[in-house]
Amino acid sequence: MTTQAATGYQLPQPRTYPKAEPGAVYTVASGDLRLSANVTCWPTQQQLESDLTAAVESLGYKVIRGHQVDPDTGHGFIDSQRAGIEVFKDIPPDAPLIVVEAVWQYSHHVLAGLKSHRGPILLVANWSGEFPGLVGLLGLAGSLTKAGVNYSALWSKDFTDQWAKDKLAEWLQTGSVTHDTSHVRALPELPDTPEVELGKALAAQLQQDKAIIGVFDEGCMGMYNAIVDDELLNPLGIFKERLSQSALVAEMNRVPDEEAKDVRAWLDERGMDFRTGTDEATELTDEQLHSQFKMYIAALRIAEDFGLDAVGIQYQQGLKDTVPASDLAEGLLNNVERPPVRSRDGSRELYAGAPLPHFNEVDEGVAVDSLVTNRTWTAMGLDPATTLHDIRWGESYPVDGVDKPESFVWVFEISGSVPASHNGGYHKSYSMRQPPMFFPLGGGTLSGVSKPGEIVWSRVYIENGELNVDLGRGTVVELPEEETRRRLDATNPEWPIMHAVLHGVDRDQLMARHKANHANVAYAPDADTADKALAAKAAMFDALGVKVHLAGEVNL
Repeated sequence: MTTQAATGYQLPQPRTYPKAEPGAVYTVASGDLRLSANVTCWPTQQQLESDLTAAVESLGYKVIRGHQVDPDTGHGFIDSQRAGIEVFKDIPPDAPLIVVEAVWQYSHHVLAGLKSHRGPILLVANWSGEFPGLVGLLGLAGSLTKAGVNYSALWSKDFTDQWAKDKLAEWLQTGSVTHDTSHVRALPELPDTPEVELGKALAAQLQQDKAIIGVFDEGCMGMYNAIVDDELLNPLGIFKERLSQSALVAEMNRVPDEEAKDVRAWLDERGMDFRTGTDEATELTDEQLHSQFKMYIAALRIAEDFGLDAVGIQYQQGLKDTVPASDLAEGLLNNVERPPVRSRDGSRELYAGAPLPHFNEVDEGVAVDSLVTNRTWTAMGLDPATTLHDIRWGESYPVDGVDKPESFVWVFEISGSVPASHNGGYHKSYSMRQPPMFFPLGGGTLSGVSKPGEIVWSRVYIENGELNVDLGRGTVVELPEEETRRRLDATNPEWPIMHAVLHGVDRDQLMARHKANHANVAYAPDADTADKALAAKAAMFDALGVKVHLAGEVNL
């Protein structure tokens, strides 16, 4: 609407928003950018919304969905940033609002609307591994935390359990949900130990000598929480080299076929299991693998060109429509033992005897974390292989000798690759075709079941305009083969899985506190060494000026 001003100009008038209905709660659903994913996941989303609506109505409130199903696409997700902006024009800005997520979602689809929304916001997900709804909730939580938007979060299998109904009632009545986060404490004064001294020295070295992270396009899959501004990175001594994924494809095209065949032969000799077929649309093929090996070589050569200390490939979007998945290359890069790649002139091996840390999905919080971990673990003579995992799902399971007779065992499961050492070697690793729903051109994973052992887990995130890190300890446990298969089949059997028990952190505490869809993990040979490595890592982060929090039972 415009009005004629005295000057003769047509002046735009402030938008008039609808008024909230008394006793009404509005809902929105952020979805994927990929139509195939939105259509496939829509029935599960519908079930969650039905369950949530029943729970809200049982408490005396009415549910109004903020947008309708699109008859052309066949789903009811907000599937672009523009669509989200338009949807929020019709939502009363002071109304109670629930973002309902049974799937992976692109946070920037709803970020603009949520930033300006004045009413209470609740993020909700179904406790299920079928689709990454819990991962989507945590990604949006991290994005809103970075953006400084107040929100609450809640999760349940079907919102019929008393705990979830009580928490939902609390939000409806007060506009917020209180969770137990007593497992988190600020970093105390560190003891004067060799590990603390090492961490401080490594921090000084990083700030003096500086490091470069290579970013092959930024903002993967709407992960606003995964973008760390230069103003926060540079004081740590970390700088970005901004690279285009088109340059990666161009370099792939320059890699000779024989060099890619050498990578395959090296992996075959070490017993890696490539589960191939002939149907490009549904199976992993030798041609897809050949392309992935070229990507591995190309990434190392570009890293050498720019003197990179770590690298991140976005893959989604754009690259998925150009070449097979980046995952196999990513897993190889993160491992100490990997196929040798020589410089273009053949004069030297690139990054010989060491991993080139890869921060999957260009998660720059993981980039910072992986650099710190790599330098700490390397200095201590430990395997510096790191990876990120999605916090996908989990259930209780009896585990002998761990915490208590019935432990909560998380399914940590990243969408494609881990370093082979996390599985116990290449002979215990396999590669399957990525799901067509997400990866139209296929490509193989670097998968396996993570070996039992002691881990340090962590997450770097942004809150109140500052870099923070949560640090904790965990144990990777071995479950019976049939239970592992059940968990894989309940999630994504193509992807690498870790059975993680976190020390002193229960299910709801982690969900309430974690500010990202990803957690970074690294192994240590035993509990005592893991404690020492965590102390060194905490000292390095602290000396770099990152705000350190200890999560759960941590022995410094």
